[in-house]
Amino acid sequence: MNPIRMRSRIAISAMAMTMVSSLYAGDARYPVKTIQKIDIISPSESSSWASKNWLDCDDVVLTEEDVRYALQHIRRISRKAFFSEDRERTGCAGSASVRFHNGKLIVIGVEPTGFINIFEATETLKPKSISESFYDCQPCNKRKMDLLQDALDRATERRLKELKRQGRLPP
Repeated sequence: MNPIRMRSRIAISAMAMTMVSSLYAGDARYPVKTIQKIDIISPSESSSWASKNWLDCDDVVLTEEDVRYALQHIRRISRKAFFSEDRERTGCAGSASVRFHNGKLIVIGVEPTGFINIFEATETLKPKSISESFYDCQPCNKRKMDLLQDALDRATERRLKELKRQGRLPP
């Protein structure tokens, strides 16, 4: 193959990979390299509609590693898209505060499906303003799917044991 043609193919491939990776390249306002400290506020909270028979939120816990990964791969979306009725949700979410070396403090809420909201906060973790940013993180979703599947399997086992106990499931 012609060396010039080979170099152009390599250059095109590199540009394509850069474009794909930049889709989930994080928000420049929150660079992971400058994180000073992450405090998990709530490792897992269930919403009022979450059912322990379907999924126990204690089975899905937010870690510091999850927060770093999310900040690296978030993609900003609109408020309307974030609250869309078509969005798949688990009813489980964790939250953390993140302090950066420049003194900026944010509170981040992460759902295992990759839905994330962030607001800048005061030292007492109160919002600095009413503006909140909403994000989608498909790589986070893929990363947490194994954990979610394991949690769903445990919930299914609990349902089956309950049905057996009630005599509603044949032996």
